[in-house]
Amino acid sequence: MIYVPKYVVSTTLEEVEWNNSRLIKGNLAEEISKLKQDPGQDITVHGSGQLVNSLMQYDLVDEYRLMIHPVVVGGGERLFKENSHVKNLSLVEIHTFKSGIVVLIYNSV
Repeated sequence: MIYVPKYVVSTTLEEVEWNNSRLIKGNLAEEISKLKQDPGQDITVHGSGQLVNSLMQYDLVDEYRLMIHPVVVGGGERLFKENSHVKNLSLVEIHTFKSGIVVLIYNSV
């Protein structure tokens, strides 16, 4: 079995108990920059708009994978905050599914 390392970014946890996991506290930009230099697979973020916005602030996001669901909610939290700086992106891939979901993959320019 192959274990993929899990990195947990938190300002409140003191330790993590999940298998093959490591806690990232302190200087987020420094820690993630170090991880990006290590050989291995891509680093992905699932479901944390706050973390993505922090990584964007330090220009640490190389690729954006946006899933568009065919549902109008009418409200909710924005992924990109109003005070985010402008980021030019280049569309590199599109995936469409029978369900109507579209995945757009962009690279940072």
